[in-house]
Amino acid sequence: MGARLPAAAGIDLQDVQKIYDGVKALDIALLRVEPRSTLALIGPSGCGKSTLLRLVVGLLTPERGSIRIAGTPMRPETRLELQRRMGYVIQEGGLFPHLTAAENVALVARDLGWPDARIGARIQELLELTQIPRELLDRFPAQISGGQRQRVALMRALMLDPEVLLLDEPLSSLDPMIRSDLQRDLKQVFGRLRKTVLFVTHDMAEAAFISGEIAIMNRGTILQRGSFQELVRNPATPFVTEFIRAQRLLDAPNLTPT
Repeated sequence: MGARLPAAAGIDLQDVQKIYDGVKALDIALLRVEPRSTLALIGPSGCGKSTLLRLVVGLLTPERGSIRIAGTPMRPETRLELQRRMGYVIQEGGLFPHLTAAENVALVARDLGWPDARIGARIQELLELTQIPRELLDRFPAQISGGQRQRVALMRALMLDPEVLLLDEPLSSLDPMIRSDLQRDLKQVFGRLRKTVLFVTHDMAEAAFISGEIAIMNRGTILQRGSFQELVRNPATPFVTEFIRAQRLLDAPNLTPT
């Protein structure tokens, strides 16, 4: 028998709508993210990417429709249980500034009553995974770089060994060299952990590098889903064509379909 795969959970949205001030911000007829797969959500600002993630993690409630994690519906009575099965990373990390990096990472585990030995062992595993020097964990967020804060935020998201990872433009504020390093590291982490990942970005090259599948959104809906090569070869709408062209990727040697 082969090695046992780590726990993972699928994500299912059906007939989900979210409305702000009378305006439909999100309208998803059907979306499934298979267990242990990575899906990148991409589209212009305000298209509903972040709203979709907040609905999945239970920070927002839809006006209608169902959201299920591993078959369990997201409801008030299941929200806390499901949130503990998900890790969530936002732009610039969202670390608490008055806590050290180590305290940020261990916060939820301590609230759940994990003993110190278990917390220490898990932090050591995550240090090796995210390639963070141990001494950085004694510093406050303001004392470490943007890239280091994002690695700490990833550690915090992974602390409980969740089945699902949700990342909302986690690299958008970083300079190009640091961003490139973290893109490579995230791809390696996703491949190693085999979790279910929903990754929001505004950068098509980043989406194509990190994720096997990309869903292009506009005005709250998913216009097309597929690999980068499929999106380029067979764009479903003029918007998809223009969105890819605007990102100047059609001549990129590592991304152009063969």
